[in-house]
Amino acid sequence: MLKGKPAKKYSQAGRLHSIIRLLETRRGLTLDELAEECDVDRRTIHRDLNAVEQAGYALTTEWSDGKKIYSFLTRSRNLPPITFTLPQLMSLYLLRSLGAHLAGTPFQGEIDELFKSIHSVLPDRHAAHLERIARVSLPLLHGARDYTPSAPYVADLQKALLQQYRIRLNYAKKGKKEAELYEVDPYTLIFHKGGIYLLGNAHNRAGIRLFALERIRGVEVTRQRFEIPDSYQPESHFSSAFGLVSDSPMKVRVRFSAEIAHAVKDRVWMPGQKISIEPKGEVTVEFEAAGQMELVSWILSYGIHAEVLEPADLRKEVKRQVKGMRELYRGKDKKGDTPLKQQIK
Repeated sequence: MLKGKPAKKYSQAGRLHSIIRLLETRRGLTLDELAEECDVDRRTIHRDLNAVEQAGYALTTEWSDGKKIYSFLTRSRNLPPITFTLPQLMSLYLLRSLGAHLAGTPFQGEIDELFKSIHSVLPDRHAAHLERIARVSLPLLHGARDYTPSAPYVADLQKALLQQYRIRLNYAKKGKKEAELYEVDPYTLIFHKGGIYLLGNAHNRAGIRLFALERIRGVEVTRQRFEIPDSYQPESHFSSAFGLVSDSPMKVRVRFSAEIAHAVKDRVWMPGQKISIEPKGEVTVEFEAAGQMELVSWILSYGIHAEVLEPADLRKEVKRQVKGMRELYRGKDKKGDTPLKQQIK
């Protein structure tokens, strides 16, 4: 405490009020600065900051000149009023329709609440018009996952992501019933083909790992904060991946028949791709990518219209899959099942 400065004797409620006022009126404060303002030690201020968060104020931290600075994610518990143009509101409604894969998560509930708030301040004719506009976009998701059983975990993950808290994660790996414990700094939620994944630094695995939400069996949010490295870029983790798997990239060349060339040549499959149109109308797509099984799935989705030219290992795996399918269907037909061609007729 500074000499000559009168002692402040706050109750905890008084300190919390003071801390909230200080953080709302100043750009940011260190633990030492808050402790000095409230005339208590650092440990007490740390407890008070936890109480402030539990009261609904979202704290965030950043490093400046070797000191950790505390501030609010927003200047108050609620965001300030935001005005939208009608075209911007239209875009929001279109985005809402694309969030169908969030069903069963807290995100879906929060999106619904957001649009209720928008409706409450819109004239009836505008609200009705925007609801009609929302119907021009209809996502059709096949095999979408039901995340209702995982909803409590998502709420905990949301808190840990926003406030940068380390978590203890009980996670069942693919093909295993027993869950393993991971200590994770959660960095980013990844959305891929209707699935939700957590990307984070797993301390007991010494590296960045990806966790599928549906295989999470428990989440404990600790009170230990973490810092995201300045060098972290989530996009770079998937820069060479055809989907989610980031193993060794390979040079891929696939030739597509003229019949479906129009559906292939105008798409960006990977950055830096090369597309060649052959004299008979076939299209060859060439790029570098990782994730053999995801590549195999993509190639097989085109049936007889796609042929792997390289690498040899990828071509061999596609041939193995095709051979297995052929034997499967032949076996079914020999046992008296109706051949597929007859079923189609």
